Amino acid sequence: MRMNALDRDSTARRAMPERASIAVIGAGIVGNCLVGHLAELGWRDLLLIDKGPLPDPGGSTGHASNFIFPTDHNREIAMLTLDSQRQYEALGVNTTCGGIEVARTEARMEELRRRMTSARAWGIEAELLSPAEVVAKAPFVNADVIRGGFYTPSVSVVDSVRAGTIMRERAQATGALTVLGNTEVTGLKVTRPLFGRPRIRAVVTAFGAIEVEHVVIACGVWSPRLAAMAGATIPLTPAVHQMANLGPIDLLHRTGNEIGYPIVRDMDTFMYERQSHDVMQVGSYAHRPILVRPDHIPSLDEAHRSPTELPFTSDDFAPQMERAREIVGTLLAGSRVQYAVNGLLSLTPDAQQVLGETAEVEKVWSAAAVWVKEGPGTARLVAEWITHGYPRLCDPHGSDVTRFYPHERTVRHIRERCREHFNKTYGIVHPREQWSSGRGMKRAPFHDRTAALGAEFHEARGWERPQWYKSNADLVSRYRIEDRPHEWDRRWWSPIIDAEHLHLRERVGIVDLSAFQVFDVSGPGVVPYLESLTVNLCDRPVGRCIYTPLLTPDGGIRADLTIQRLAENRFRIVTGAFDGARDEVWFRRHLPADGSVQFENLSSALCSLGVWGPHAGALLSKVTDTPLCQAAFPYGTLQRAVVGGVPVTMLRISYVGENGWEIYASMPHGVRLWDAVLEAGRDFDARPVGMGVYGTTGRLEKGYALMGAELNSEYSPVEAGLARARVKSAEFIGKAAYMRVRSAPPEAKLCTLTMDTPSGTSGLRRFPTGGHEPILTADGARIVDTRNRESRVTSAGMGPSVGKYLLLAYLPTMYAEAGTKLQVLYMNEAHPVTVAASPVFDPRNTRMKG
Repeated sequence: MRMNALDRDSTARRAMPERASIAVIGAGIVGNCLVGHLAELGWRDLLLIDKGPLPDPGGSTGHASNFIFPTDHNREIAMLTLDSQRQYEALGVNTTCGGIEVARTEARMEELRRRMTSARAWGIEAELLSPAEVVAKAPFVNADVIRGGFYTPSVSVVDSVRAGTIMRERAQATGALTVLGNTEVTGLKVTRPLFGRPRIRAVVTAFGAIEVEHVVIACGVWSPRLAAMAGATIPLTPAVHQMANLGPIDLLHRTGNEIGYPIVRDMDTFMYERQSHDVMQVGSYAHRPILVRPDHIPSLDEAHRSPTELPFTSDDFAPQMERAREIVGTLLAGSRVQYAVNGLLSLTPDAQQVLGETAEVEKVWSAAAVWVKEGPGTARLVAEWITHGYPRLCDPHGSDVTRFYPHERTVRHIRERCREHFNKTYGIVHPREQWSSGRGMKRAPFHDRTAALGAEFHEARGWERPQWYKSNADLVSRYRIEDRPHEWDRRWWSPIIDAEHLHLRERVGIVDLSAFQVFDVSGPGVVPYLESLTVNLCDRPVGRCIYTPLLTPDGGIRADLTIQRLAENRFRIVTGAFDGARDEVWFRRHLPADGSVQFENLSSALCSLGVWGPHAGALLSKVTDTPLCQAAFPYGTLQRAVVGGVPVTMLRISYVGENGWEIYASMPHGVRLWDAVLEAGRDFDARPVGMGVYGTTGRLEKGYALMGAELNSEYSPVEAGLARARVKSAEFIGKAAYMRVRSAPPEAKLCTLTMDTPSGTSGLRRFPTGGHEPILTADGARIVDTRNRESRVTSAGMGPSVGKYLLLAYLPTMYAEAGTKLQVLYMNEAHPVTVAASPVFDPRNTRMKG
């Protein structure tokens, strides 16, 4: 029974503290588990606030279907889900029932084989079933409409409300937590200093303000509204997920359990069927995307049931109901709808969670867009992040709220992308799949030139980057490049990529690098500022380029970038498009409070070309008077120059293993620079080549690691092969942990593996996509190191120069010797691989420095 307004007011006033160390807003599964984990980590003076009554205040947790399918192709989500499931089990609220994902098409069966591969990667027991075997486990399924199934015995249902209550009450029992139900947050007060970032100061409620050190916004679909109170953004939108309970059903009633049969996910129709006592709950992700603005969610008083249980729109559900009857029709005969709802959940522009400290306001944290299946694990991760400076459970690279650029935080972009991916919730999504909505946001100044050459554009966080060029199709026959026989392996790929690679190795290639994110830092305090963040020494002579990782406090890799010294007190940071937003926040977050360092984002002011290959120097010598020989222009240095009449900065560096330069110019000069270089290249048959060469084939032949793939917070520079002989004397974030790692033998090593041919029992040569395929021993055993980190493919692609398909993976040192025979599991089929001496191409780097 809900309290009346007078009772709510008096209760809240009595419990209102004056201050709190951390205020968590939202008492759903995430907020409740978060205060529990914070208390376990030693925090005191915690505060949990929700505008609704406890234990079910009216958020998405209260109406969730509460089932957990642990297998996910996304490693981060899989790790959080598995940790959550273990926590639910420890809390006594996890009921194992098993689950079957059924396929109606051959394409879906292939996807289920892919899911078998992911299950093996994460150590999840699973098996493929025939239609008859599906029916043996779920007798209500119509075998005539399916081709098979993917069965996971550990699929479970949980009581998320009870789990949250237990975690909340545990924190209260220690005296660490004050709970304020029926208390709406009306504002967030922020301090805005002259230098440095704004910082949270207080949480404001109808009953007064509470001084706080941190605020965590864990209120699901309302999170953007709460973040806006502080001037921050949490990019998500509430969206409808339709569910209907049909019953009573005698077969289900006879089980005597809440759930006596495996949960069935009818993947090709984007639906699920889940027993709940004597009714069958049918849920759908196949209806039209129905997005709701946070400000349009009804209040507690306005809502018929709860604010996140909106009136059911039966017309949207009718087609899905017919599909449900196809697969479990006999079961539903005579049943009637007992409960139906348009339930609200959170969607983000890239279908990932939004976690961590917000980009705009210090100590305002997001713990949003989290579903019940990963709730407790996510709460643990965020608690570790607040406590230790970075999570320890797993790397949060994909869910870090600071990953979004400003345009990705706009309501229009959020809604466009969420409309596109809602119906892909149960879809077959390729690791290389491209978005169709929200495109064309950022383009190089020579975009029209590359488009005229038939560039196939792939997006990098808004930037349109040529992946390959149709104008280079003639190179495929010249270099005798074979196509890939399986459609899945060649999707979002072209044999032109391998041909462009060989052409660059033989002659010269020109790469559009304008998506690079470029930050200039300057001022009297710039050297100590950079030294406090970077592993490698930045106090090098003017004109030198420094490659360096940045570390987490625990010594894991936080970022990976280059820094150019332009002048005594001016440096230029260059990082990749996929990491530019989060790297910018990191650098801004650590700016000195005294204003001694200025930060400028020049990414939209500068464009860049890469020119590489045996004839790169000869080509550029036609359009610049700057001497380009190794003696005059050593590798790893930069110089001001004029190229084709355009003032530029030239940096001699290579990510593809060939001699060449990155050339930086102002955006207005970009077209002239492009035209000058292309014209000079005619005598050398210079060709524009795509990011497929720069980011994959060239990189893999050199064994170069990529941030977010090989490089993450779970591995150290030592394991990644980035450690140098000496460590600088200056202190930097993560140095103490890094020094400890350096003093002991590494537990794992980043290795290059080559796929042996023939590659599988099917007779088709296969080409893994780099989607976390597990590395197995020669006899098929899963490989994990002493820290329980699984060996898996982090990147994959052809090495055209060596005629081998290449994989990168971390291996325990006992397997990391060249010549070791192992296997890779791809589409549930084992393929032989061999550990190679890395790099496989030009190991002495003579071509880059020639």
